[in-house]
Amino acid sequence: MAKSTKKKVVVQAKAKKDDRSGIFIPAGIFLGMGIGFLLSNLVAWLFIGLGVGFLAMALAKLKEK
Repeated sequence: MAKSTKKKVVVQAKAKKDDRSGIFIPAGIFLGMGIGFLLSNLVAWLFIGLGVGFLAMALAKLKEK
């Protein structure tokens, strides 16, 4: 019986861990938007920023493991 409570505690501890990797996507979009306004090519830089945001999120999740 003690083993089952120990497993529940471990599962709850993992669930409480903050996942801040999702912040990279809006950050990439905003950076891409800023560069796009400066260079007069908004749509292209928005997509570049979005791609960089997803890449940064994936790298952050890999580093987390």
